[in-house]
Amino acid sequence: MFFIICAGEAHAFSNQVIQRGAVGDDVLELQARLQYIGFYNGKIDGVFGWGTYWALRNFQYKFGLPVDGLAGEGTKAKLVKVSKYYESFVKEQIRKGTSFTHYGGKPLSEQVKQGDNNATAEKTTVQTTATNVPKGFSQNDIRLLANAVYGEARGEPYIGQVAVAAVILNRLEHPSFPKSIAGIIFQPGAFTAVSDGQIWLTPNETAKKAVLDALNGWDPSGGAIYYFNPETATNGWIWSRPQIKQIGKHIFCK
Repeated sequence: MFFIICAGEAHAFSNQVIQRGAVGDDVLELQARLQYIGFYNGKIDGVFGWGTYWALRNFQYKFGLPVDGLAGEGTKAKLVKVSKYYESFVKEQIRKGTSFTHYGGKPLSEQVKQGDNNATAEKTTVQTTATNVPKGFSQNDIRLLANAVYGEARGEPYIGQVAVAAVILNRLEHPSFPKSIAGIIFQPGAFTAVSDGQIWLTPNETAKKAVLDALNGWDPSGGAIYYFNPETATNGWIWSRPQIKQIGKHIFCK
């Protein structure tokens, strides 16, 4: 049994910009703070891998910060303001090789999983894979999504390109649409890029990156299943859809 006594809040961010590939105390604090407010659910191991990267980007988006996956001065200041970090608690559990979480609103004594005391500290460090493509999507799915994003939104700001990819993924979960990426993209009349042949243009790296961001949970559209350009839309029906927001030239709708 663990007895946590006077586990005071602390933070020890250095002045460095924390980025993917970093290791050490700054990353421990980053992961713990992101987990404290519910953005990170992986292991607190001090290794800045893809899980930490996407959690950080989601945090930045939700709090109106530049979304770059880098923990610079502004991002660290916001994290310190909205979260807590009990450094002694976190490091003690890592030293003992104990499974634990660091979620806010939960007593520290309840954040430790009992019966796991025999694990070694080395086991808390996991190897991160060099991929950020979620399981369940084929390379063909990724390629089609990138083609669609490039054909539909290559002139839009980056966040707008992610939003277009997110709309396609949202349709995948909606009962009114086909149950495959190809089925959604090639549904008759669904996308202008398919109708005019721009779907077959070679996508750039920005479009591919936008697809990966969407696949890993970033949805700037706010859950939209439609979008349109008000300057070029010819279908009056689309104006009847409840509008969520406008990003660039596209209005995103339910």
